[in-house]
Amino acid sequence: QVQLVESGGGLVQAGGSLRLSCAASGIWYSINTMGWYRQAPGKQRDLVAVITSGGSTNYADSVKGRFTISRDDAKDTVYLLMNSLKPEDTAVYYCNINVRVMNYWGKGTLVTVSS
Repeated sequence: QVQLVESGGGLVQAGGSLRLSCAASGIWYSINTMGWYRQAPGKQRDLVAVITSGGSTNYADSVKGRFTISRDDAKDTVYLLMNSLKPEDTAVYYCNINVRVMNYWGKGTLVTVSS
């Protein structure tokens, strides 16, 4: 059974930093893309950043230059380093991985940025 466990969320002041982690378990095949999405209250879930198995990355315009996604395939883990956080970054952040034709989601971790 595939499980994704996110960690690293919390409360931070504007301008601060957080590092999210997402560790996958129960994986029998290589992970293709790994990514982070976020959902603010009353809004849809949106892509934040994604990284392919080859290391190519893509970011939402709103986080370019502030967030960095990375992965450690030996640990089946994806990270999101978030710098210069803004109140509008407040959301539940979800990890997503693609294995073969299946997509898996974590339960989310809350990030709250105070002004």
